[in-house]
Amino acid sequence: MTAKPRARDRQIRQTTPHQPESTLSTGRIIPDTVSHDAQHPRAIALLFVTALLWSLGGLLIKLVPWPPLAVAGGRGFVAAAVLALVIRPRRLSLSWASLATALSYAGCTVTFVAATKLTTAANAILLQHTCPIWVALLGAWLLRERAARADWIAIIATLAGIMLFFADKFRADLFLGNIVAIISGVFFALTAIFMRRQKDSSPAEALILGNLISGLIGAPALIGAPFAETTAAGWGAFIALGAVQLALSYFIYAHAIRHVTALEAVLIPVIEPILNPVWVMLAIGEVPAPWAIAGGLIVLAASVFRAWVAIRKEAPVIA
Repeated sequence: MTAKPRARDRQIRQTTPHQPESTLSTGRIIPDTVSHDAQHPRAIALLFVTALLWSLGGLLIKLVPWPPLAVAGGRGFVAAAVLALVIRPRRLSLSWASLATALSYAGCTVTFVAATKLTTAANAILLQHTCPIWVALLGAWLLRERAARADWIAIIATLAGIMLFFADKFRADLFLGNIVAIISGVFFALTAIFMRRQKDSSPAEALILGNLISGLIGAPALIGAPFAETTAAGWGAFIALGAVQLALSYFIYAHAIRHVTALEAVLIPVIEPILNPVWVMLAIGEVPAPWAIAGGLIVLAASVFRAWVAIRKEAPVIA
């Protein structure tokens, strides 16, 4: 009764010598891809948690009455300290991938704070979330990850939904802030791509270096920040920005990034621009317009659709 299965296993070993022994003994061929990672569904859920924490950024940044670079630098130092305490790395990696991740991450966080101060929080979030387009364009070159049909459907629906969500928010006098927000989206895409390149190492350590770089960029502006005039609410928002909205969120993101594609890493968190105005509504009573609600539903549907497609993929089984 056991001769045939053993013969079949030997045949599989001969035809697929690259497969691990543990996968061959069961008759299952599990390709070494993200879509068949056992941790993939959990990583998708962690991306949703990340989006929840990220969505606090716009409101918290507005509550800190400091210049943009001062906010970016201060929260960078706080986030670096928190991540160092949690991760406790023996040393910071200086590989080209970790350095590229750190620089991209620093660029993303600094430009997002600047954009939020220079334009509306809605514009900053909208234009930063052009990042799936940049990942789709750069991912095939840097990661050799081609965008699937589901990715492009989600990208088109996401952009259409976000345009509806903030259709009445663009103003000519906020042009500089809008440009900075687009640059932040490019940096966000590069962060996802380079973190994905480190999926077999520890991209979280690169975040410590990135936050230190952000802190150094904003250090000169911190000297003249109005600390004395800052209220308790302002200080609370500042601590939350560094410890929770930045450090905790990217710590979770760094764990999830190992088990998802770069496109999933930026497509799923696009629920952030939906949640952001919810916190604004709860805090200051601002109610989104009907077009914004419609756009938000489209974005949420696109995000859930892409996550559902990713999770339902299963490894093929040899009968």
